Amino acid sequence: MATWSDLLVSEIKIADQDSRKLATKIASDIRFLPADAKAEIAAASPVPLNDRLKELQAFQGWMDIVRETNVSPFIVRAQVITQNYICFVYLPESCFRVLSKAAPSGSVTRKCAQYLSNSSIRAFRNAIAHANWCYRSDFKAIIYWAKKGNDPGEELVKFEVVQEELAFWQSLSRCVAYAAFSNL
Repeated sequence: MATWSDLLVSEIKIADQDSRKLATKIASDIRFLPADAKAEIAAASPVPLNDRLKELQAFQGWMDIVRETNVSPFIVRAQVITQNYICFVYLPESCFRVLSKAAPSGSVTRKCAQYLSNSSIRAFRNAIAHANWCYRSDFKAIIYWAKKGNDPGEELVKFEVVQEELAFWQSLSRCVAYAAFSNL
């Protein structure tokens, strides 16, 4: 995650030294949680945390296979759909929302979990979950439609996330989940 250090500092307000060792810092935050906080995280889902970690590892295996092959556009599209689902639907529901409440206030873990659960990432998550997205014509961005607020009558608004920003969100999502699931 050191590649993304500048964004971690500017977007999430993580201290520069912590941004360069993000997974280690999150792992430490999780390891030192009180037992009741760890129990709260485990109880938040009917799926055992070890099964969540196995699913994340299986996803990583898929990503490795795709990266190692001479892929067709069909496989790339399947990869994008899978990665967006895992990073923005599966992981927020299984990890980030509970971490944003259980992690200590001001901790790197809480800041990352809240960032991944709120902001424009939440709007993107909703667009993915409700099939309100498509590729930009040059395939260098995803166009999506989401509500800005929680009003059911609110109209959908058009947004766009470029490839580099999406890669940051995906990398952060996977980093937080691996560090959390591996240390609970």
